[in-house]
Amino acid sequence: MNMASSELRSRQRRLEPVESVPPTATVRHVDQLDTETLDYFYDAVENGRALPADGATNLEVGEIIVFNGYVRVERA
Repeated sequence: MNMASSELRSRQRRLEPVESVPPTATVRHVDQLDTETLDYFYDAVENGRALPADGATNLEVGEIIVFNGYVRVERA
């Protein structure tokens, strides 16, 4: 893997199911996502893909998204 691929991969995000949500967590409902972010979110959920690198979505590492359960945004 070349340096550019490695850098891109380190900025990608993945979604991880969570059982509980800490009281200090940032939580948003899926309906609060902008259209582009929502498209990326659904693609990640349906196809098991990573979310794109920083700046392509407004999702931050550690925030919780309420969907049909809770998923946390993590580094890929």
